[in-house]
Amino acid sequence: MNLRHATLHQLRIFLSVARHGSFARAAAAMHLSPPTLSLQVKQLSETVGQPLFEQLGKKIFLTAAGQTLAQACEDIESRMERLSQDLAMLQGVERGSLRVAILTTVKYTVPKLLGSFCVAHPGIDVAMQVGNRENLLQRLGSNQDDLYIMGQPPEHMDVVCEPFADNPLVLVAPPGHPLAGQRRIAPQRLAKEPFILREAGSGTRLTSERYFAEQGVTISPRLEVSSHEAIKQVVAGGLGVAVVSASTVVSELALGELVQLDVKGFPLMRHWYVVYPRGKHLSPAAQAFKQWLFDQRTHLVQTADRRSAPPR
Repeated sequence: MNLRHATLHQLRIFLSVARHGSFARAAAAMHLSPPTLSLQVKQLSETVGQPLFEQLGKKIFLTAAGQTLAQACEDIESRMERLSQDLAMLQGVERGSLRVAILTTVKYTVPKLLGSFCVAHPGIDVAMQVGNRENLLQRLGSNQDDLYIMGQPPEHMDVVCEPFADNPLVLVAPPGHPLAGQRRIAPQRLAKEPFILREAGSGTRLTSERYFAEQGVTISPRLEVSSHEAIKQVVAGGLGVAVVSASTVVSELALGELVQLDVKGFPLMRHWYVVYPRGKHLSPAAQAFKQWLFDQRTHLVQTADRRSAPPR
């Protein structure tokens, strides 16, 4: 065994397979053909002198040697990232890279800020990942990005969470709903309404369920949907009501495809947080973008206030 023959490219491929738990998903993520990726993993395994994966049924698992190598690859990736940051510091904030992972809900606001940031700092290479809460927590746990934007900070992880903007939640219904246009609706009147809910673990769902529990209201779930886009379509189709982030329904409310119900206690006020592992060394680019988010908070708050205003 001579690990000097292993290449960084092979180690990155192996680590991607280990993280995804799938050769096919790793190949797609790295823009490689499955045969090319499998060949690289095979060559690395031959260099190590031991199998790195074992297949049980349709699933693959790391062997003991694979687990040891995966940990080493994490260390190498972390050190290479630190090297990149150190070199970027020597060039200043106008050079370097930035990796941001954002919640699907915030894709209506943060990408615009990221775009303006890129215009102001054209020398920075930016990559953005969009996913649900579970996906972001997985990426956060493996330290795959510089910054994470989410609405419900993880309580079980040692991270820094800084609120930078309001994220009001509103209750929407299809046009022509019997409660549309009524003022100060008591939450108890929603007890028999069919609710369209986000997936379990969603921050929006956790917040709304907590609110109705505090009001002594047991809501009636009709469907569980994994995206805000799908929720809007289902509600507009007349299948129920839903609690959503105000930022996600601006167009639909303006066009009359949805109506906002004026329920007591709404909007439910939450916040957007910028999150990163405690102790993480933020690159100049990451520090600059974090500051950019805080510098733009006034605009975001004003926009949120307009979007969550009760219907007249």
